[in-house]
Amino acid sequence: MSLRELARVVQTSEVTVRRDVRALEAEGLLDRRHGGAVLPGGFSREPGYPQKTHLAAAEKSAIADLAAGLVEEGDAVVVGAGTTTQELARRLARVPGLTVVTNSLLVAQALAHANRVEVVMTGGTLRGSNYALVGSGAEQSLHGLRVSKAFVSGSGLTAERGLSTTNMLSASVDRALVQAAGEVIVLADHTKLGTDTMFQTVPTDAITRLVTDETSAADDPTARELDALADCGVQISVAPLGSAVEAPVHPAQGAQAAAPRRGAPPPPGGSPLPGQRRPGAPGQLPTRLASIR
Repeated sequence: MSLRELARVVQTSEVTVRRDVRALEAEGLLDRRHGGAVLPGGFSREPGYPQKTHLAAAEKSAIADLAAGLVEEGDAVVVGAGTTTQELARRLARVPGLTVVTNSLLVAQALAHANRVEVVMTGGTLRGSNYALVGSGAEQSLHGLRVSKAFVSGSGLTAERGLSTTNMLSASVDRALVQAAGEVIVLADHTKLGTDTMFQTVPTDAITRLVTDETSAADDPTARELDALADCGVQISVAPLGSAVEAPVHPAQGAQAAAPRRGAPPPPGGSPLPGQRRPGAPGQLPTRLASIR
């Protein structure tokens, strides 16, 4: 859970929650993470779908709003499994002429009634904990596929190792998804930044863009992780909380332009896209309400 959510549940301040979390970690009862805390054994343990839906819900919604603006009319994209990608799918239902390839039942369900969106599902074996199709059937159905963008999430993201997850079967399918795409866009809220889990899915040098939520000042470990990712060439787009970007019905009507490929020159005048920092750019990111020390 995030510190913000813990403070809300126990009806106290985040300062008090942060102090108590440190004490509980010292006793071995939980592990601290940037932005929150998890049960011990975070390298192998994955929370179930009900728990994931309540973790950083506002942040995931803001991330999905911003990420939807990166999709153009007529695009063909792949969307991986996860609660953040499920939020993205709900917004992609508004993009006409879109083709979405997915191994997620939740993503497919969100797009089921979108008349102008074609949904292509992989084969595979159903993994009930996250409603995703995994295994050799899912991977083989992705062979020979080519799309413009892949939107994926995971259990952790670090500059050193990239995106990772706790399940081997999910990691294999995610790797097959991103291999089919020209651009790889990772959707990860602040609770996943700086967290490393068992199975690598996307190495850092294969990530085109990270879409995340607001983080705290530059001395925060999460902000330092973002700086390290930017130094590795990952484009960073920050979704503001409380003033989320409305997902456009048509790109010409939306405020967010399509994402350039890594290494492309900046927009005219040198101004970054909304919510974006140039890799390695100095300065602070927008301030998040909850910060971890």
